[in-house]
Amino acid sequence: MAEYLEGSGGIESTTVGVFRTAATVKGGRRFSFSSLVVVGDRNGRVGAGYGKANQVPPAIEKAQKIAKREMRTYSMQGRTIPHEVEGRFGACRVRLVPASPGTGVIAGASVRAVLEMFGLQDCLTKSYGSNNPKNVVKAVINGLSKLRGKDDIERLRGVDVGTSDVDEMIKRGTSFLATPAATPEETTDASAAVAEKPADTALETSAEPVVAADDDKTKEAPTE
Repeated sequence: MAEYLEGSGGIESTTVGVFRTAATVKGGRRFSFSSLVVVGDRNGRVGAGYGKANQVPPAIEKAQKIAKREMRTYSMQGRTIPHEVEGRFGACRVRLVPASPGTGVIAGASVRAVLEMFGLQDCLTKSYGSNNPKNVVKAVINGLSKLRGKDDIERLRGVDVGTSDVDEMIKRGTSFLATPAATPEETTDASAAVAEKPADTALETSAEPVVAADDDKTKEAPTE
């Protein structure tokens, strides 16, 4: 679960995993702990850290400090990434695919931790090879480092890229999610119509029995 770091200006931290190791010595076994932590501001900056200590809390604190030093800014496009990319580290490969608004983050625990701290809300992922959390996290960060926004490409190439497939996908998804809000005048008219409707119905209902009663009296009246 993500938690805010004290005095960090809105930076959040989430612990991906805590690992225990044991060394056999003359007096028995000596335990040590290591932790893998991801920090980010959910606005395009993220970093990962790995710390070791003899106790769990110091290990997490060390990892948080390292992760804050390793924080970098990567490219985003709205709530997703600007293009498909694949990150590698060791025997692990992670593919990141942009998704339309409303899709969510489709990923495992290790990949999700990095993408959520990064600030993505719509992304498809697929992991290949090693599923070691340390390798997976580093592979995701490697993939994020390969992202290039449309402005960066236009500046580097000196050409106008135009509308990309991701732009069209975001536009289509946004049109489905957008719902027009009712204006105050429309709300007032609708309330007035609902208030007037029962009164008309009551008049119509009360008028019908009167006509029926008159007809019965006319039929039953004796003729002279």
